[in-house]
Amino acid sequence: GSHFWLTLPRERVEGPDRRPVAPAISAAHRQAEEDEDGRAPLVLVVEDNEVNQQVATAILRRMGCEVDVAANGRECLAALEQSRYDLVFMDCHMPVMDGFAATAAIRALEARLGRARQPIAALTADTVDGDAERCLATGMDDYLAKPFGLGDLRAVLERWLPRRIA
Repeated sequence: GSHFWLTLPRERVEGPDRRPVAPAISAAHRQAEEDEDGRAPLVLVVEDNEVNQQVATAILRRMGCEVDVAANGRECLAALEQSRYDLVFMDCHMPVMDGFAATAAIRALEARLGRARQPIAALTADTVDGDAERCLATGMDDYLAKPFGLGDLRAVLERWLPRRIA
């Protein structure tokens, strides 16, 4: 996407809390989080815009996460072959392979190999009608509209990585 990932007002950085369109987090996922308390959460940012990549990486690191970056869906799939991520932030609109196709491929792979579900939070422009519904229909677990505030990002992290965010 060409939209900026985040808007930072000069004053205090806090936005109005949006109600997310996210399903309940499973007990198994919560248990996995508790078992992994000893290490920093590993987050993959899939985003084609370099500025957005840098901004996201800086903020996530400040919140105590380790961050890897992929520039498109194909790079995301390659990264997921190498590592297990605690959370993937998936831009929906990218060249090469978009976030919808990448998520569909991840869900198909999980089904074929009997793998645990990879939590995926969509990143998409607020202005694109029907994107929230399409994200969830494709198999994404959460949704964050760009541009968003620090509070919005933190809320997604706290839903998927409880007790592990600085």
